[in-house]
Amino acid sequence: MKKMMMLLSSCALLIACESTPKAGETATTEPAAGSGAPTAVPATGDDLASAAPGIKLIAASDCAGCHQERNKVVGPAYVDIAAKYQPTEANIAMLANKIITGGKGNWGEIPMTPHPGLSVADAQEMTKYILSVK
Repeated sequence: MKKMMMLLSSCALLIACESTPKAGETATTEPAAGSGAPTAVPATGDDLASAAPGIKLIAASDCAGCHQERNKVVGPAYVDIAAKYQPTEANIAMLANKIITGGKGNWGEIPMTPHPGLSVADAQEMTKYILSVK
């Protein structure tokens, strides 16, 4: 019985790992229920390659406590941020700085918690992902 359960568990794991997106598809992840973790990355190869580091950094951070990809929680949804800011170098730098220093006023009076331990490069990768969400 134990061997059968191990075999079934192994098969389920292999099937779950087998679902990689094909060109033009959107890659999705399955976040824990209610986690608010990002659920999709851009569909094009160039966007996927440039956004991949950012989505990994976001998933490993506390961002999901206040942000979701498509719904406002405490802070704005990523799609709303992407709609407001073009992915220019100036906006990426400004928003990355905002992630590190925190602040309030752009999206209401609830302040964004600062993340002083985050490097500028990591904050910029996170910002690039957020601005790629459509």
